[in-house]
Amino acid sequence: MAKKKFIAKAIKRWLGEEGIATAYIDPGKPWQNGSNESFNGKLRDECLNMEWFATRAEAKVKVERWRVHYNQARPHSSLDYQTPARVMEKSLALAGQGGQGRAV
Repeated sequence: MAKKKFIAKAIKRWLGEEGIATAYIDPGKPWQNGSNESFNGKLRDECLNMEWFATRAEAKVKVERWRVHYNQARPHSSLDYQTPARVMEKSLALAGQGGQGRAV
């Protein structure tokens, strides 16, 4: 535990030196960081709770497979039920046309 405190203090000092503000999330109040909590819930519900990992190597492969599916094949309601990969394609195509209009 002492090692974590040392690292946290070093990071806090560096952030202060760089003028970077931090956002504090109160314990037991996940709604203060809703997008991260939403992702964590999806990872747990759609991957971790659905799989049995016999080894770290197997966990790495299965989680990576889920990550690719999540980013390339799974529609996201926040993206108007498009995949992140499709939104990125549209954004890049739009950027190549001078960035006119909206990607999603």
